[in-house]
Amino acid sequence: MIFRSLFFIFVYIPIMLVGIPSQWVITKLGLDWNFWPRLFHRAGCMFLGLKVTVVGKPETGKPTLLVSNHISWTDIIAIGSVADVTFVAKSEIRDWPFVGFMASLQRTLFVDRKKRSDAGRASREMGAHLAKGSAVLLFAEGQSDIGTHVLPFRSALIGAAQHAMADAGAADVYVQPLTIAYTRLQGLPVSRNERSFIAWIKSKSVKQNIREILSGPTKDVTLAFGVARQVSATDDRKVIAKAAETDVRRMLVALNRGLPLPVAAE
Repeated sequence: MIFRSLFFIFVYIPIMLVGIPSQWVITKLGLDWNFWPRLFHRAGCMFLGLKVTVVGKPETGKPTLLVSNHISWTDIIAIGSVADVTFVAKSEIRDWPFVGFMASLQRTLFVDRKKRSDAGRASREMGAHLAKGSAVLLFAEGQSDIGTHVLPFRSALIGAAQHAMADAGAADVYVQPLTIAYTRLQGLPVSRNERSFIAWIKSKSVKQNIREILSGPTKDVTLAFGVARQVSATDDRKVIAKAAETDVRRMLVALNRGLPLPVAAE
């Protein structure tokens, strides 16, 4: 805890003091430069005790919708440290003090999950980002889970890949599964009971979860990027969602059990 306190004071705060105003200017100018977000997330991994291992690689240089399982708010820090992506988040986060502001600096797209009508707007906005060649990350379960299994993927926002083709004129759009797995605490395999110290479960408040993360041991997290599949404007989005969900589930089971990752069909 002493190391984290010193790191926060002498490293993290200086990065924020310089990086936040710089990124604000970059965002206002509409520039596509992700140096500060990447540095912020990498420093965040050190501060939070996250040891990130990457399997596979994120697609770059092409419109890609990454669809992932979701376990904790630390998922964002881990992913942001290795990939330049635009996150999709629930609309409530936009109003959270500091967190909402930081999310806006990374051009986070917000969606009101309580309104079905908002899915169409969010999907079109995601499609516009994809059409520019950007990568958009969607936590496709619609909520976080403890990390032992994968909840059904929601298909509504996966339609963003097709909006990018139909509305924004993108030629080739891809959907890539991403699996997040927390495999070890302080070098030892994570037990089911210990997963409550990582995942943001409903029975705990935000403050309690943050306190446990900050005071807890180091955490090994694996980010496994699966095979990106090209989609067409006529593909059934429910079929696309189910295929990605299956890939993520298989990879999560293998990572949690320490088994070789299954080979997905292209």
